[in-house]
Amino acid sequence: MSVRAIAKPELIFAGPDDDPDNGPDRDDMVTLVCGTRPELIKLAPLIRHFGRRAAVVYTGQHYDTSMYSLIRQDIAEPGRFHELACGGVSRGRQLGRSVAAVDDILSNHPTSAVFVQGDTTSALAGALAANANDVPLVHVEAGLRSYDRLMPEEHNRVAIDHLADLCCAPTELNRDNLLAEGIPAERVAVTGNTVVEALRSAVPTAEAQRAALCALGLERDGYVVATIHRPENVDEPGRLACILRELARLPLPVVLPLHPRTGKRIERFGLRSLLDRLRVVEPQAYPAFLGLVCGAAVVVSDSGGIQEEVSVLKRPVVVVRRSTERPEIEGTFGTLVAPGPRIHSEVVRWLDDVAGHRARLAGIPSPYGEGSPSARIADRFRRLVAARSMVAAT
Repeated sequence: MSVRAIAKPELIFAGPDDDPDNGPDRDDMVTLVCGTRPELIKLAPLIRHFGRRAAVVYTGQHYDTSMYSLIRQDIAEPGRFHELACGGVSRGRQLGRSVAAVDDILSNHPTSAVFVQGDTTSALAGALAANANDVPLVHVEAGLRSYDRLMPEEHNRVAIDHLADLCCAPTELNRDNLLAEGIPAERVAVTGNTVVEALRSAVPTAEAQRAALCALGLERDGYVVATIHRPENVDEPGRLACILRELARLPLPVVLPLHPRTGKRIERFGLRSLLDRLRVVEPQAYPAFLGLVCGAAVVVSDSGGIQEEVSVLKRPVVVVRRSTERPEIEGTFGTLVAPGPRIHSEVVRWLDDVAGHRARLAGIPSPYGEGSPSARIADRFRRLVAARSMVAAT
């Protein structure tokens, strides 16, 4: 494996093995562009599937070293790994720097396709760079819609879907969203969500889960896990304080893996005292975090990925957000609430019969599929390449 490190986004330093003639040729290589922890997690099954034929471009959108290294240690080694440093600036600057850096990589390392996942700034950068280089674009997790134009990710995901040559929709609802926007049916495939594979390969054994809970002084079904990090919740001091107070008055211990962004805002706003009644822990490696969720009575979160994960782990989630692009779990695994007293009331509702809710949720299939979504995505990608080859030959 070779690594490209960028001290400044416009300067790229190539390792000795970064030779396009060394290893698989262009027709075999695929390039996966990402820049955040959730993207790496969800692309991991595809990285594993393509192996040495995969080149990963990590933009550094999430530039916290601890969070990034926790995920890197758990994914398969690709054929090449280009590590950029485009984070830590405004969203517009980050997008511009990332497009330019990915464009440079695609120009120097020809590829058969670019894969992007989800709706981040990095995903949009990868999509724009692929389009500029006339490289086929595959959008993993296509068709999600919140219809909330205050959410930056909504603009990203719409733009990526309309640029993509292949939209891999996790659910039938996502496919219907794409068709309603005029995207041709031949560019859309329902594949399920790769989080299903990523989770099942990472979740700890029951014995490991018990040992981890014992080390934390927790009992199965005897605590709540909370994660809060979205700008709408942590960038406004009153809203963040409200959420922390609601968590603190829950009747069970609350374990809070503290996202770096949230921690910085708590310090800036002088809210550290509101953490006193919470069990604050460092961001967890993906397997360790899944183990915490498996044993929790309830999860409270503003994360999109956790809304998917609980449907596989069969745990309830109270989603603290203005809107959601994952309505498939509403009324089964999840409840959407605004910051305020409903956080407490909805958690307490789930606590009225923890064992009964666990048993009921165990019988509900995840809306995000089963089996191997990555294999279905790879199959549709091969068909896309074959179709383009036929067109080029005529």
